Amino acid sequence: MTFYAYIAMKKKTYDDKITDGNHPTQDVSSDNKISHIYDKLFKRILTLSVRSVLLLINALFGTEYPLDSTITYNWTEHHDDDLQRTIADTILTINGKHSYHMEAQIYKDEEIEFRVFDYGYKHALKHRNGGCTLTFPEARIIFLSCFEKLPENYTITLDFGTQGIFHFTVPALKLLEYTPEEVSQKNMIILLPFMLLKLRKDIEKARTPENLEALRTLIFDDIIGLINKNLEVRNITSADAKCLIEMIRKLYNHLYSHYEECKERGLNGMVEETFVLETDILMAEHKREVVALEARHKKEIDELNQRTGVMSAGYEKKIEELNREIERLKRQNK
Repeated sequence: MTFYAYIAMKKKTYDDKITDGNHPTQDVSSDNKISHIYDKLFKRILTLSVRSVLLLINALFGTEYPLDSTITYNWTEHHDDDLQRTIADTILTINGKHSYHMEAQIYKDEEIEFRVFDYGYKHALKHRNGGCTLTFPEARIIFLSCFEKLPENYTITLDFGTQGIFHFTVPALKLLEYTPEEVSQKNMIILLPFMLLKLRKDIEKARTPENLEALRTLIFDDIIGLINKNLEVRNITSADAKCLIEMIRKLYNHLYSHYEECKERGLNGMVEETFVLETDILMAEHKREVVALEARHKKEIDELNQRTGVMSAGYEKKIEELNREIERLKRQNK
């Protein structure tokens, strides 16, 4: 059996017994759809500003990359032995050297370490540059739900016979064990929208006035409040904040807006009105940021021309990066 065939077999085993917490899932297609929602949202936050993504990477992996480092996105499609397509689009490379793989998980997956290993292997194989060294990306699993007896690390034992045994280990982050304030303090700011999941089980059980007030506080005082606080100190850009608030709206509608108690208590209307107001403010701030960035860009070019009369290759590269940043900010504002 080839390695790819083995991974496919493990994935089928997982699909057959996927569970939400300790309860068997009855509708696998529905669960796959739900997983896809969170997967898309997670991948979206990884395309926010370089500064905010680097803050997350530094927090998760204990690195100290300067916040103006370069991020390369490996938007690569792979095919296994059965010609099934897989997309390893959460692997980021910093400064062209070190790669990092972040895998968000909403359901318990007893085989997730094999999928992470598979993605890492395919990435290493593609980027080996003709040599015989396979350099795997550093990996982290981010759990978006609370499960009992969730391990701190996931390990695969690789037995190479007489050459020895190697343990491939992937640490896990149990996001909901933190408070929103702790998430912010650890500079994992772009994960704040997922803190909406903290009250999912409580609201499912009972929509009491106390639970609904806790939900209101979580959304407006904790999550949005911390996003605005980080915007003020420039940990994130206005475009980041706008995107994060839109994600909160989508998650709220997915998780809570269908409950009659949320409608009757006016929480749905409060959420929509607040998000419209916040978005309008952030769009105006974002436009000012783009104009200011363009002005700084032009000033730097003029100053260099006055000093040297020519542009160095290094500065031309910097200009290209600034132009890409301006275009990215403009796209985010649309």
